[in-house]
Amino acid sequence: MKNNLLCCDWGTSSFRLRLIHMLGDDISHHQLLGEVISQEGVAHTYNAWKAEGEAKGIARNHFFRQYLKKQIRLLSEKLAISLEHITLVISGMASSSVGMEEVPYACLPFAVDGSQASIRYFEKQEAFPHDIILISGVKSQEDVMRGEETQLIGLVALADFLNNQPKAILIFPGTHSKHIYIKNRQLINFRTFMTGEVFNLMAHHSILKDSVESNNLSGASENDLKAFKLGVRESSHANVLHSLFKVRTNQLFGKLNRKQNSLYLSGLLIGAELKQLGKKEKWQIVLCSGSNLFAFYQLAIEALQLSGSTITIAADLIDKAAIAGQIIIFQNQQLTINNNDHQPM
Repeated sequence: MKNNLLCCDWGTSSFRLRLIHMLGDDISHHQLLGEVISQEGVAHTYNAWKAEGEAKGIARNHFFRQYLKKQIRLLSEKLAISLEHITLVISGMASSSVGMEEVPYACLPFAVDGSQASIRYFEKQEAFPHDIILISGVKSQEDVMRGEETQLIGLVALADFLNNQPKAILIFPGTHSKHIYIKNRQLINFRTFMTGEVFNLMAHHSILKDSVESNNLSGASENDLKAFKLGVRESSHANVLHSLFKVRTNQLFGKLNRKQNSLYLSGLLIGAELKQLGKKEKWQIVLCSGSNLFAFYQLAIEALQLSGSTITIAADLIDKAAIAGQIIIFQNQQLTINNNDHQPM
């Protein structure tokens, strides 16, 4: 099983384990041999440990290893091959305070070649025959991220055109969107926007919940999307706290139906997130399309007249980026181990 690697992306609410075959030194050449996916993210596993493991005296990192062992066994059975002794690289929330073991954040500025990644290395055990490379995140003075930094490392390696951009802002849409600032091949700043979470709170737990219908927004008609663009334009000049109440009056006064009102709310929040990019005239905006929100972000960028300074990265490249980042960090760790082994005694 030489040149194989187990790559695990363990987020707050999801788990994804993949077996990767590395083909030579070219980071873009790797083969996905198989994967298992579950919704038992770090939060679920931590809560299970608190409820089941802690009272029995089971160490947290051992409890997390038990879950990993179960998932590796499932992947092994699915592929009908032994996966013992294959190194496991883990990124995401597993290195957080509710994860397998907390690992300190790397600090800014952060080299996008992966050389400054903060990791913890665990040697294989008899009960868990896999070396583990646990990757931590990155922090600024006011923000943190875990997982996106690994994706960023891989993306820069795969997308050659990023190397020709002295200043770029990468946008990763999501529940907590990230705007990542790269200058001269270093991550110099990033900002988190709670856009998706605020939408869910407003749509399901506020006075606005009876004014919106948020199911199947991705299949909106061209006429319905006019409501989304209206929200984006509103965000560019109005106070968002006042405009949020318009979601209610839109419905009360019969201006928009509930689905259109959801799109208006989405446009209002995404527009509020993106409008400050209009001031970044000398920066290349890079929209990363690995999210189901991508189409709405693209539409908002057009409505805010930012298309001329925006390029898009295809979804398949985004999907490969996390794996590429994990491979790069694994290779860096192997070099470190080999160099240490050859140090004079």
